[in-house]
Amino acid sequence: MSPSDTGPPLVAGRLVIVVVSLFALVLGVHVALSRRFPRAWLRFGRPTTSQRPQPVRIGGGAALVGASLLIQPAPFLIPTPFVLGAALFAVAMLLAATAAGWFILRRD
Repeated sequence: MSPSDTGPPLVAGRLVIVVVSLFALVLGVHVALSRRFPRAWLRFGRPTTSQRPQPVRIGGGAALVGASLLIQPAPFLIPTPFVLGAALFAVAMLLAATAAGWFILRRD
């Protein structure tokens, strides 16, 4: 099996990853811009007083992780040259590192 195999289970798995990452990206941008957590998140447990002012931090981190996960399966779903696929992978890793730095260093 090579990474470019197009078997139905592999394509379905990659499409699931794209849908989940797109959802994380949209939800993260929504939380960061509206500065409010979704009500479903608050039903499971109230944020502590130190977590209440951090929707931009958490939403921005979720958006960056979603963008990173969205870029990674692109070379497998869309025919691309090797160099472009490697560049997309490098961008995805850079976004993941930025997400970690954003979440760790950002203080609201």
